[in-house]
Amino acid sequence: MKIQCNDIDVQIVATCLHGALQELGYGGATVATALNGEFVPKSMRAEAEVREGDRIDILAPMQGG
Repeated sequence: MKIQCNDIDVQIVATCLHGALQELGYGGATVATALNGEFVPKSMRAEAEVREGDRIDILAPMQGG
């Protein structure tokens, strides 16, 4: 299915946010996620359904000071 990830159109087969992150190469990364503008905590990613046309935002923490 076609979705947007960080404003880039991508094709995935996963139907949940957890699977989409694995497929997009973020499987082991510490990231914050949002699905269609709504924050999704790590504990809820396997339950968050991803559908055609959805928007996923992935943010990695920055180091430094």
